[in-house]
Amino acid sequence: MATNTPYDFFVQWHLTERCNLSCKHCYQVERHPDELSLTEIRDGLDEMSDMLKAWEAECGVALTRSINVTGGEPFLRRDVFEILEEIKKKRFSVYLLTNGTLISRERAKKLAELGVDGVQVSIEGLEDVHNDIRGSGTFGASEAGIERLVDYGVPVTLNVTLSTLNADQAKGVIAFGSHIGARRIGFSRLVPYGRGSSLASHILTAEQVKALYESLLSIAVEGLEIVTGDPLASQMKLPARGVGGNIAVSGCAAGVSGLTILPDGAVTPCRRMPIVIGNIRRDSLREIWATSPVLEALRDRKRYTGACRTCSRWAHCRGCRAIAYAHSRSRGENDFLAGDPQCFLRTASRWSSAQNGLKRIFSTKKNRHEQSIAS
Repeated sequence: MATNTPYDFFVQWHLTERCNLSCKHCYQVERHPDELSLTEIRDGLDEMSDMLKAWEAECGVALTRSINVTGGEPFLRRDVFEILEEIKKKRFSVYLLTNGTLISRERAKKLAELGVDGVQVSIEGLEDVHNDIRGSGTFGASEAGIERLVDYGVPVTLNVTLSTLNADQAKGVIAFGSHIGARRIGFSRLVPYGRGSSLASHILTAEQVKALYESLLSIAVEGLEIVTGDPLASQMKLPARGVGGNIAVSGCAAGVSGLTILPDGAVTPCRRMPIVIGNIRRDSLREIWATSPVLEALRDRKRYTGACRTCSRWAHCRGCRAIAYAHSRSRGENDFLAGDPQCFLRTASRWSSAQNGLKRIFSTKKNRHEQSIAS
């Protein structure tokens, strides 16, 4: 849930697409791929670790490395704890992303014993709204899972996927998180892809996104961190940076500081951006990272086609590539380099330019008027 920096590298690893829920907004598509075996996952971890060590030696930097383990629902993999243990052995920070409904006391205890760095549980609103999005009875089941994690001292992050279905309940989720003992609450925007494409009419407008983030990020609750990995939100409190060059250094992680590995080994820039750029069953991760035309395009301002291309914040933001791609696909364009349709920064920039233009016009008219009186 953090916007990347030049020395971060993370992988979101989907162990399975099987899930015990069928959420309205899910970006998953209905497929049941041949899942990687534990041996194949070990091999992938070995290669990933070697790649990062080589980068550190070549560049003289220390990389912050982490793996987000998720699904589907990761607890549907019987060997999930063995996988988590293997990741810890390789000295990666490891985070588990789950719907929380399958977390028993035994599983919570095991996660604590393994030393996982955190568990993210999805909460979409207060009980009625959450159950409407994720299914009847799921709020209570997730709440019980969170309580068990907290009891065993496992750091919990709650995550909310924002849309018009639940935007008015975001503050209520913060209150719930504070009460239940969560450490962090994160917010992300709905990506209308997969099952979530049916909710395209429920995406927030740019103005709504701006107002919501301004409200949420101004809230201070003792012991609770409010975060978002949204590149737009990361720019809200920062001044415009000038042109910023043609190389991406932060913002959206796709192609810059992260990759996604799917259950069958397929590699994509982002889980919500379904463009396969290789497969760890046959391809070298390092070669994918260095030679993929898709990743190369994501890193190059000159290849962008939308408003992001000319934005002064491009190198540090680039919008959400998954949302931009989903919006483009809805128009039949399939352009992952298009502008982010919910960007309020460029709206503000245009408004600021318009205001400055009006000020110049009125200033010129005023000067002419004063000169006319003087003459």
